[in-house]
Amino acid sequence: MSASPDELAKRLRAHVETLAGTIGERNVFRPQGLAAARDYIETTWRAQGYAVGAQEYEARGVRCANLEVSRAGAGRAGEILLVGAHYDSVRACPGANDNGSGVAALLEIARRFATLTPALTVRFVAFVNEEPPFFMTRRQGSAVYAKAARARGDDIRLMVSLETLGYYSDAPGSQRYPPLFRFLYPDRGNFLGLVSDLRSRGVMRRVAKVFRDRSDFPLQHTATWRWVPGVAWSDHLPFWRQGYRALMATDTAFYRYRYYHTAQDTPDKLAYPAFEQATEALGRCFAGLAEQGLG
Repeated sequence: MSASPDELAKRLRAHVETLAGTIGERNVFRPQGLAAARDYIETTWRAQGYAVGAQEYEARGVRCANLEVSRAGAGRAGEILLVGAHYDSVRACPGANDNGSGVAALLEIARRFATLTPALTVRFVAFVNEEPPFFMTRRQGSAVYAKAARARGDDIRLMVSLETLGYYSDAPGSQRYPPLFRFLYPDRGNFLGLVSDLRSRGVMRRVAKVFRDRSDFPLQHTATWRWVPGVAWSDHLPFWRQGYRALMATDTAFYRYRYYHTAQDTPDKLAYPAFEQATEALGRCFAGLAEQGLG
């Protein structure tokens, strides 16, 4: 059973305020913050009834960890829907939207699944070290994870990266795009975006259909080239590189959010009512995909 809108909005805000307010900057340059974020995620998942696994490795002399919980599938347990979000923040930034919002959504969607029995196995992963200097390197947490998953032979049917999900606006001109895209999409930043590469476009369309079947929250989606600025800029990229289908769910980050990668990315900047609606819609969508399968 899903929470009431007020309850979900309060929990999302509490997660963001803890991560970006109480803890603040969290990365290998501020290892105590990174460790505090790890502890918070582990504690939250354990309180939801999950056993938390950790994939540990060292980066810049700091012991780091990807964190993982799962709901085993009934009938198609070998097939995996993986939902992930990075919990580190860029240097000198508290990271409320990037990516406290993604982690908050990850925690609350996992809460929904704690009482479900999906057909597929649903795996939730909190990734470390998405931000520079590890971004697009072998030490990025999701790169370490995706490489190990491929080596194990994990049948990940879809990976979804929850990236910068918390800001929405109905103001005209509040949404920007790469060149040419502005002719195809709305100028108001009030929607959730799904972004994939061309290889993942089929599964992205399926995700969009299930999303729209289960929610009326505004949604836009695109499948395009990886070199378009922003398209590959999150934890889905290492899964593409390992041959998995993957996409990003996002509020479009710097194309909409003026505080991206600044010290002003604080909890008060997020649009919590819309953020709650987007999170609820994603939870319903993932539940539908886990029931129906991904092919």
